[in-house]
Formats: sequence, structure tokens, C-alpha cells
Amino acid sequence: MLYYLFEYLDKTMDIPGTGVFQYITFRSALALILSLMLSTIYGKKIITFLRNQQVGETVRELGLEGQTQKAGTPTMGGLIIIIATLIPVLLFTRLDNIYVLLLIVTTLWMGTIGFIDDYIKIFKKDKQGLKGIFKVIGQVGLGLIVGSVLYFHPAVTIREHTNNAVPFNSTEKVINELPAEIKSTTTTIPFTKNNELDYAQILKPFTDDYQNWAWLVFIPIVIFIITAVSNGANLTDGIDGLAAGTSAISVLALGIFTFVSGNIILSNYLNIMYIPNSGEMTVFISAFVGALIGFLWYNSYPASVFMGDTGSLTIGGIIAVLAISVRKEMLLPVLCAIFFAENLSVIIQVSYFKYTKKRFGEGRRVFLMSPLHHHYQKKGYHESKIVTRFWIVAIMLAIVSIVTLKLR
Repeated sequence: MLYYLFEYLDKTMDIPGTGVFQYITFRSALALILSLMLSTIYGKKIITFLRNQQVGETVRELGLEGQTQKAGTPTMGGLIIIIATLIPVLLFTRLDNIYVLLLIVTTLWMGTIGFIDDYIKIFKKDKQGLKGIFKVIGQVGLGLIVGSVLYFHPAVTIREHTNNAVPFNSTEKVINELPAEIKSTTTTIPFTKNNELDYAQILKPFTDDYQNWAWLVFIPIVIFIITAVSNGANLTDGIDGLAAGTSAISVLALGIFTFVSGNIILSNYLNIMYIPNSGEMTVFISAFVGALIGFLWYNSYPASVFMGDTGSLTIGGIIAVLAISVRKEMLLPVLCAIFFAENLSVIIQVSYFKYTKKRFGEGRRVFLMSPLHHHYQKKGYHESKIVTRFWIVAIMLAIVSIVTLKLR
């Protein structure tokens, strides 16, 4: 909202300094600062409110050290992340931007699913929470919305990179030499030289009119990615500071991709796909990172609040939509490898247990406990050590992901 106010003042009154709101970098900095302030200063009030409402975590008996001390710790702390993200976004972004609108819808949609899940666990005294089928329906519903908008909306376009990068400071030449904006289901393949793949090509062997049917491939892929990443984030939220810290690192890396992909000069200089209007997502990302870091003020060991599914499902959904929007979804297995490792550990554990129980009459386990972070807890590692090492791994993965801008 403030963007439009200062744009009006700049055009009508010519007040010095009002034009600075046109710059994404300036608005991103303001969004980061405000979200940090909201999550740290007002986060305490939200935690107090949750405690007064007796919104406490019910901890299952898993035989983990320090587990019993966590019983009664306020949960639903994801509300802090959501509020501290959306307020700066509403103030500093262009609300007519389709990518920003998608991210706002994602935040509210996944936040609502997570909130219902937490509400059932706490107030209905049902430890299972929202039934898995309803969670999946919600994730699929969001995938349908995001996939349909990204495929059909006229403002979602790309300009493919050129083979020869023009000089960094030659703005006019860059604009003149780039191809026209087109609708496309093209995405980026990391670590390859000719690193673009059009999902429509999958249908080429079946029909000559494959371009018009690309949505049959694109939308299911979007649904799968959103479901997988949101569930991965949900499983990662098991010990203090793990999900928030690793997510902040991944989102920060996505912010770099978003900024360069939405900048016509930088995208051409790096010889990557230019995505018009996507740079506005950088402001959202800044607010989101600030909210996650501010939440860590209270969520680091020993946690004063847990994010609950309200936060973890929201985090996963936002990361998935960001990656898909900036055409970097194929980089997610690297950038969010921790999420996928947590997912995979559960799949392996459950599958192997069922297989051995059927074959030998006794279920056996690959890990001492799943998800993966609980395996290390069972081995005797302290929570803080596990979280710190996971953060270090997340930083290394983020660096590797960023390097793909030139390493191909």
C-alpha cells in the first residue's frame, strides 16, 4: 500500500526521496527490517496470548532426552511467521503483481490447513490432528490453483536467454536483443550447459498439438512439488530451530535467484532465463526471511514456542511456489535436500518395517527412529548439535545451488 502512496507522491508532487520506493532493493530492506521487528517484538505478545489460551504442545512419549520438559510449550507459533510476513508484504509490495498474489494465497491457504490441524490436536485432544487425506486434498487444491495461474495467466511469461551475453551496462542493447516475452512451460535444469527443458516436450511423441496440452503435465508436476516440499518441511519441524533455520537459508538462496531472474540486465549477464515481474517476489522473500529469523529468537533451544503445522506447512508451501515461479523447481532436491532426506527417511523406515514384518514376521528398522533428526537424537547427539550441523549442511547446499548460475 505504501508503494502506491509514494508512487502517487512522486508523480504528482515531485517530493524528493519518494522515488526510492520504486527500487526493489530498498523495499526489500524495509520489509526485512519490519518483519524482524514484528516477529521479535510482538512475537512475545503472541506467545503470551497462546500460553494464556493454553495452546500447549502435547508431546508423545518417544523416549527422547529432554522431551518431557517440552510438554506444555505453546505451539501454533507459525502465526508469528505468517503475520510478520504478510504485514510488510501488504505495505511494501506491488499488490497487482501476480507472483506476489500467488504467494499471499499460498501463505493463507497452507496456514489455514496447518491451523486446523493444530486446533484439532490441541482443543479436540486428537494427537493425529487433521486426517492425512484432508491435508493432501488441501495441498492438491493449492497445487491446482498455482499450476493453473502460472500456466494460463497472461502476465506469467518468460524471455529465454540469448547465447551471447551483451555488456553488463548496456541496458538498451539488452532489451533490444532479447527475444520477445512468451508463454512457456520451460524450466531450468541445473548443472547442464543447455539447461532448459520444456515440459510440453513430454507430450510431443503423442500429438502434434502438444503445446496446447502442456498443462496436463505442468499442473500435476506443480501439485507433486507443493505436496512433497510442504510435507518435507512438516517432517523437519521436530526439534528446536531446525525447520526455521534451514528454511531461512533455503529461502535466502531463492531470493538471489528471484532477484537475478527478474532483472533484465543481470539475467542476460548470467545468460539465464529472464522472468518479467518476478523480481517483485524479492520483497516477499525479504519479509519471509526476516520473519523466520525473528521466530528463531524464540524457537532456538530451549524453545519458548513451536511453530506447529501452522508454520511448517506454510513454509514448505511458500518455498515450493517460489521455486516453481522462478523456474528452479528442479534445483529443490539440492537446495532443500534436508527436507527430502527427512521425507525419504520416513518412507524407507515405514516401507522396510512393513516388508520385514510381512516376510519375517517381525518388523525391522533402518534408522533408530525417523524422521532423520530423531535418529541422531537416539544416538545421543544433543538437539543444539544436530540443528547446528543441519544448518551447516543447508548453507553448503545453498552455496552449491547458487553456483549453478554459472556452473553448467
